[in-house]
Amino acid sequence: QVQLVESGGGLVQAGDSLRLSCAASGLTFSTYAVGWFRQAPGNEREFVAIISSSSGTENYADSVKGRFTISRDYAKNTWYLQMDSLKSEDTAVYYCAAAKSGGSWGYWGKGTLVTVSS
Repeated sequence: QVQLVESGGGLVQAGDSLRLSCAASGLTFSTYAVGWFRQAPGNEREFVAIISSSSGTENYADSVKGRFTISRDYAKNTWYLQMDSLKSEDTAVYYCAAAKSGGSWGYWGKGTLVTVSS
């Protein structure tokens, strides 16, 4: 059974940094792309970042480009989202999701809350 568990959220001030983790089990790490998404109160869930399964190519939403970095650690079966220069508008529940190459986002974590105070 595939399970994704996010951690690392919390309350920080604008300009601070946080690193979110997404620990995975039940899947072959190297065959899944992983994405980070977020949902702020009253808003729809939006894409934040993705790292591909094979080449490790990264892509980011324009709103976080240059501030957030997605990465992965095969040895730990874990993906990360390093968030720097946080802004109040980054406040949201952050979710990681996994998809096989060319597939849909079939697996989701339960999310971790990030609150950025201005």
